[in-house]
Amino acid sequence: MAISEDQLKRLAEQLPDVSRDPQAVRNRVEAMEKILERAFVIPGINRPIGLDSLVGLIPVVGDIATALMGAYIVWEARNLGMSKMQLTRMAANVGIDTALGAIPLAGDAFDFFWRSNSRNLKIVRKHLDKHHPGTRTIEG
Repeated sequence: MAISEDQLKRLAEQLPDVSRDPQAVRNRVEAMEKILERAFVIPGINRPIGLDSLVGLIPVVGDIATALMGAYIVWEARNLGMSKMQLTRMAANVGIDTALGAIPLAGDAFDFFWRSNSRNLKIVRKHLDKHHPGTRTIEG
């Protein structure tokens, strides 16, 4: 049985701490991107990596898990009312990351360089800066 849009909205309103407030969405998306792409720094080369690269080392299960976490960012973007073109680009970023990341060894190296979640965060930030300028943060 499929859930209607109205039922989904009512469910989201009942959940605690889940807000469609643009600032709250921005904070959640930035936190998820940091966890997936920049949670740790590799000593010696000072290259940040995240769960996307680490969990992706586990065949199949790791790639599915990181794809779901990346899809969460796309879902949050949908909640902001972003255009279908933006959502398609974001979904393509996650799809490319998942498909090529699933290739043994070469996919792990690909995950190290292709940061789909960072690309998606950039798309979300651009949208928020244009449509909700009060959510901007000063980066140093």
